[in-house]
Amino acid sequence: MTYNELWHLLTPLYGDGEAKAIARLVYEVRFGLSFSDICLGKDTQLSANSQEELKGIAERLLQQEPVQYVLGQAAFCGRTFKVNEHVLIPRPETEELCQWIESQVSSLPKNDINILDIGTGSGCIAITLAANIPQTRVTAWDISTEAIDVAGENAKRNHVHVLYEQVDVLLLSADILQKTSKTFDFIVSNPPYICHKERVHMESNVLNYEPHTALFVPDDDALLFYRAIARYGQTALKEGGWVYFEINPLYANSLLEMLDMMSYHHIEIKEDQFGKQRMIRAMKSEK
Repeated sequence: MTYNELWHLLTPLYGDGEAKAIARLVYEVRFGLSFSDICLGKDTQLSANSQEELKGIAERLLQQEPVQYVLGQAAFCGRTFKVNEHVLIPRPETEELCQWIESQVSSLPKNDINILDIGTGSGCIAITLAANIPQTRVTAWDISTEAIDVAGENAKRNHVHVLYEQVDVLLLSADILQKTSKTFDFIVSNPPYICHKERVHMESNVLNYEPHTALFVPDDDALLFYRAIARYGQTALKEGGWVYFEINPLYANSLLEMLDMMSYHHIEIKEDQFGKQRMIRAMKSEK
């Protein structure tokens, strides 16, 4: 199977442009062929074993399995992250969340910044912040041991140190909150924020392959994780510390009102590159 044959095979499902991009990525990542190599006809010189592997890849792609899972990796903020069925695929909107945090940190006149990433998944947020912000200590939580394993491997691959802990933020009791000794300058989270009723509008490649525990919240409690994390932030954030969230645009105003009622200040909603309300930040009040 050649590059042209692969993208023509994928076009009915993905459209011409995306099919070409997927095919190019497959040849580059799995077989080490650049587009220049393809133009020189090197895609016609794959071994029998490589051709058999390519056939298997094509079959998975035709089942609408995301190419990132098929190849086992995804790009995020200029780095490569391992991904599998236990973690969400990092997305461009989340890159913007990291950049927003970095822009604020760069203006702070202090060192030894402590950051907590809740629901770390692949570790893309925690690792990016640890790598891009000097003199930062980053802790990352996830409920999934499999996700923590993936994130730990990604930290090693990207040569950064992150402290990973298995924690279910929904099970943090009032007693645990009162005994919290570690404090943070920033808490960041891209938590589950899609209500089950929204499933009808979602693409099958997301529904059928990405982990539902990282995607969905009950229809009657869209702010479930935000409330738990903001409550934890009331105890664990330093005075003047910040909480940053990636959000569902449908509930942006509700989240703003909730944070305001919890006595957070300087609450700001930010649009992503697609013009959707995708991020929010708020400051814990200073005494």
